[in-house]
Amino acid sequence: MELDISLEEPWPEGAWENLAERAVDTLTRHAPELDNDRLSASLLFTSDADVHALNREWRDRDKPTNVLSFPMLERDDLLTLAADGPPELLGDIALAYETCAREAAEKGVTMEDHATHLIVHGMLHLAGHDHEISDADAEAMEALEIKTLANMGIADPYGDRI
Repeated sequence: MELDISLEEPWPEGAWENLAERAVDTLTRHAPELDNDRLSASLLFTSDADVHALNREWRDRDKPTNVLSFPMLERDDLLTLAADGPPELLGDIALAYETCAREAAEKGVTMEDHATHLIVHGMLHLAGHDHEISDADAEAMEALEIKTLANMGIADPYGDRI
């Protein structure tokens, strides 16, 4: 999969592109439908203000959030996508810096680990997974996140749930 990555203020300079590519590469081991050279996705590292505007415009939610995903393919189309053919846009993801930084601090994890989790989470949404449909769907999506992050040496982000 090809990633088009844009880094905007207030995200600091860093290895965000490498982090994102590593997260997606690792995720494809657990979500093989994403392991297709025809696929591309855009990833925008941006501000709370920009994510707030996107959330308000596209989801009718007047607040910032940590990550937004805008899928372009239906899950059935992704699952049947042949290896040969023209490029296909899987979708777009936006991460909000201030919310991500606050959440990382609250969880006592690094910004890099939290951003990695949110990238994996967002990519799974682009792949048609949805934790809001049912408890079973949420558990399946979380299991993919946990396995992917574990392969990257990142602790279970849901481990504090009772």
